[in-house]
Amino acid sequence: MASADFNAVKGSPERMLAEKRMSADDLLGLVPEGADLIVPLANGEPTLLMDALEAGARGLSEVRVHQMHALHDRDYLHGAHGDHLRHVSYFLSPVTRGPYAKGNLDLVPSHFSEVPLLLRRTTDCTLVLAAASPPDRHGYFSLGTNADYVASFIGKVPFVLEVTHAMPRTFGRNQIHVSQIAGYVESDRPLLEVPPPEVTERDRRIAAHVVERIPDGATLQVGIGSVPQAILDGLVAHRDLGVHTELVSDGMLELVERGVINGTAKTQNPGKIVTTFALGTRRLYDFLQDNPAVELWPVDYVNDPRTIARERSFVSVNATLEVDFLGQCASESIGSRQYSGSGGQSDFARGCMYSKGGKAFVVLGSTSNDGRISRIKAQLTPGAAVTTNKNTVDHVVTEYGVAELRGRCVRSRTQALIAIAHPDFRDALTAQARELGFL
Repeated sequence: MASADFNAVKGSPERMLAEKRMSADDLLGLVPEGADLIVPLANGEPTLLMDALEAGARGLSEVRVHQMHALHDRDYLHGAHGDHLRHVSYFLSPVTRGPYAKGNLDLVPSHFSEVPLLLRRTTDCTLVLAAASPPDRHGYFSLGTNADYVASFIGKVPFVLEVTHAMPRTFGRNQIHVSQIAGYVESDRPLLEVPPPEVTERDRRIAAHVVERIPDGATLQVGIGSVPQAILDGLVAHRDLGVHTELVSDGMLELVERGVINGTAKTQNPGKIVTTFALGTRRLYDFLQDNPAVELWPVDYVNDPRTIARERSFVSVNATLEVDFLGQCASESIGSRQYSGSGGQSDFARGCMYSKGGKAFVVLGSTSNDGRISRIKAQLTPGAAVTTNKNTVDHVVTEYGVAELRGRCVRSRTQALIAIAHPDFRDALTAQARELGFL
């Protein structure tokens, strides 16, 4: 890991800000041969700095960029710069899915909570390149919509920041003082926006099974997608809910405005919405601006199963692609074709196991969108990656009901899963279960 000798400039915040301001091209002089550059996910990516890095890529040697869930398509992701500049992903996105399939970038299997540890142990952590809000009068920048894995390196690894004026100033453990950075640039680029998904009638039916099992005073982790959105829509009559989640999106705003989410029953950080990153629309980013009710913490705190376990009545909701009779959930690949990554699904499922009154839900439609394939299966599609394993899985939910699997034998699991499969597939699934000796 790089030493923290970037503190050499001393003096008032104003003096340090003046001396550490740089151009994007100056970045290239800070990147040695074989450097490991760490870049936040989603809107935390500093686009101006990344543009400069790509423009000067032919002058670099074996530089690797480590990032989860990239949202900006770039030539280097497609192998344009060979070994000069290569991407290492810890969670595939629509942008990186195709390049990975073609062998143009690398993928590291990981739990989101463990990414900071993996980076410390397997890379040199040369520089962190991150977007930030403008500094305040005390010389502190905020990483805005992000804390994720990079906030764990504040004060330990030199940062180069891109001050983005559209970035909201947020609170928590994502503040960085000018004395802790190697330099900064300014840009006027807008943040990418992800609108709330459209909710179908099937989504609402799945959501209803989850909503009725969420008690007042629960603390929530809810992902992004149409079923999580439907669940949030269904919670308007609940009371005193808390949020401790890896992602905050627009779907939570109405519940906050109605007073449904207030965090008063939380064991840890009461009254605060705790997250590790935010992604949504401008409405969300404006909500985050200077809002002390929201705190962004490093992912190795937010997603740590031990942190989650200390919270009472923790409820986790995540989506999967298919589930087999053992309860194995394949949430990141379609057969052997990698689709995303493990993310925090297993982190929260494991944490919920030890939360007093905790419940973990894995949700999915009973069939593919065209109705031709059952997503409840006797065995997973060959090559599928297991994200939540059979020993950890708790509740599996389709539009036809809830299969409570934790602590149940294989025969009982099989019966429960067939009961929530689409009726058109239940006879075939029963026959397959008998062939496997599960019934």
